[in-house]
Amino acid sequence: MDFNDTPEEAAFRAEARAWLEKNARPRTSMTPTISGEDLTAEIVKQSQAWQKKKAESGWACITWPKEYGGRGATPIQNAIWGQEQANFETPPDVFSIGIGMCGPTILTHGTPEQKKRWIPKLITGEEIWCQLFSEPSAGSDLAGLRTTAVKQGDEWVVNGQKIWTSGAQICEWGILVVRTDPAVAKHAGLTFFVVNMHSPGIEIRPITQINRGQGFNEVFFTDVRIPDDQRISAVGNGWAVSITTLMNERMSIGSGMGVGAIEDLVGFMDGIEIDGRPASEDRQVRERIAEFVVKARGLKYTSLRTLSALSQGKTPGPEASMSKLVGAVLQQHAASFAMEMAGTSSALRGEAAPAQAAWQERYLSLPGLRIAGGTDEILRNIIAERVLGLPPDARADKGLAFKDVPTGPPKA
Repeated sequence: MDFNDTPEEAAFRAEARAWLEKNARPRTSMTPTISGEDLTAEIVKQSQAWQKKKAESGWACITWPKEYGGRGATPIQNAIWGQEQANFETPPDVFSIGIGMCGPTILTHGTPEQKKRWIPKLITGEEIWCQLFSEPSAGSDLAGLRTTAVKQGDEWVVNGQKIWTSGAQICEWGILVVRTDPAVAKHAGLTFFVVNMHSPGIEIRPITQINRGQGFNEVFFTDVRIPDDQRISAVGNGWAVSITTLMNERMSIGSGMGVGAIEDLVGFMDGIEIDGRPASEDRQVRERIAEFVVKARGLKYTSLRTLSALSQGKTPGPEASMSKLVGAVLQQHAASFAMEMAGTSSALRGEAAPAQAAWQERYLSLPGLRIAGGTDEILRNIIAERVLGLPPDARADKGLAFKDVPTGPPKA
């Protein structure tokens, strides 16, 4: 593909830049990271106000259909918007899950009524969404989940537990995959729902992380009732719907991952001295940064491959797994190097720390990102099987109904 803007794309870029220059300040520091302890009512309010402002001017969810409040723009234009917005200071984003994962899933699998019901308020920022997938007993195997839903009249009664749910404590809605038929193979017995997070029987318990944040949560369901009209796609088709969510999640997380971090790292090294000169002029430092830059460029062009596929009407493929796998590790290594170069001052927090402890915050937040959207091990399996064509792992549950899958320690 041609990486240069066409005349139409250049005009679109100029329009986006002009709007951003009028409505936001140029970015002069590292992009803030939501640590969880910062997920305050004020932060949520600021994020919603920015989302509403974008929506009113046609810059929110720009690839989504016009009939729901989007712009009907192309994936290329969306990438251009993202590139331009990254140059400006904007509030921390509390809509990344709703816009990056939940919305695209509903647009792909939802009924016209469901799209009209939920998509417009997602675009304007009136409602915040979360993703209820992971479970303690399933680990990295999403299809091994044990939260159940039983049909009772026009409703489904849900019981079970989800974990690592980002932002559950501030959300109005969540997408939920549960087991509706344990008598069939594990992938075939799943069904997908949208659940009101204020429903009776839902209990949310924040998890305190290593960075003192509480962005992740445990969510417990006790006889929670979900109307059948909040089911997405057919009963038993939950795995296919979940794959759509996961593909968009990995693309959302992995898109451009690492590029901004390396730019931040270069600027950070300009402010650190080695023997009275900026660290960015030191040969060994420059060699290390060059290694990061090479990987970041690889991520950039891998993301462009995904973008090219989207522009042709295809869905995100396994290359999104590559971007997330490499990008999260790259960011972690870059943050570690920045802290190493800052020396003992990296033990500080707040305004007294270099870059206001942004590198420390990024380093402590990244282990969670390496779990989100599929662990490193799961992504390696996907790449091995779907990109390299290697044989799949042996599965003890292959061909078995879920209720017959052995659990617990092996019998003597």
